[in-house]
Amino acid sequence: MTSFGPDMAPFSDLGPGLRRLVAPNPSMMTGPGTNTYLFGKKYVAVLDPGPVIASHLEMIQGYAGAPIRWILVTHTHPDHSPAAMKLAAMTGAELLGMPAPRSGYQDTTFKADRVLEDGDQLATPEFVIEAVHTPGHASNHLCYRHVAKNWLFTGDHVIDGSTVVINPPDGNMKHYLQSLQRAKELRCDALAPGHGEIIHKPDRAIDWLINHRLEREQKVVAALVAYPNLSARDLVRHVYEDVDKKLYALAERSLLAHLLKLEHDGTAERIDDRWLLVEPGHVRQPRLD
Repeated sequence: MTSFGPDMAPFSDLGPGLRRLVAPNPSMMTGPGTNTYLFGKKYVAVLDPGPVIASHLEMIQGYAGAPIRWILVTHTHPDHSPAAMKLAAMTGAELLGMPAPRSGYQDTTFKADRVLEDGDQLATPEFVIEAVHTPGHASNHLCYRHVAKNWLFTGDHVIDGSTVVINPPDGNMKHYLQSLQRAKELRCDALAPGHGEIIHKPDRAIDWLINHRLEREQKVVAALVAYPNLSARDLVRHVYEDVDKKLYALAERSLLAHLLKLEHDGTAERIDDRWLLVEPGHVRQPRLD
């Protein structure tokens, strides 16, 4: 895990018809705060209005400077989508995104008026935004490509200056790595993350994330060789020795995601919540759950 950069300006003009507001919810997990993006001048689309913070909702409407017609969310984690329903009630805007999964740590208040699938577009006279389904951090995670600008608005799929927690059962490491590759293949000119500054070298940022995850996976394999038959909780200190112990509870969630990927790949198996490396030619015991 790496650190976020310095605090960001609360408002940035990113070009014609494109603005960014930073919600006042800084933390270890959100960095400077959640980025809210505004598209358009005559009629405005809002992406990720963040948590319900009255001052931020006022700022969104103030900087919009025109009717807010659409509200999009990347995913339904509590730092990205809860203000969507409130803002929609204030403005009459249409809500777009994917429904919240049933697993925990979700904003279940979000109810999309239009459920988006991969490739769906919000087309207006001023801009076209295309939904790109990128499961991994969350099963309902969408990135959004601004077609004319060729920027990808990445939510928590790729963020600036840090990695994100992959938290099973909704978080899925295998899907996350596949979605990173999908994002790279789009060949966008820049990434506009849900936290942090614009990333102007997308390939380098995405390659770093993929390599980081694969290097961590190799540490998991090495730990299974050296310390077989341990639980995920007991494996954390052997796999995340470079991480502050205060973060072990979070690290354990991503470690479990790695272990589940290895189990899916046939490299590891779990017996009574203890993990073993599967030797070549070994017949895995059948799972009863």
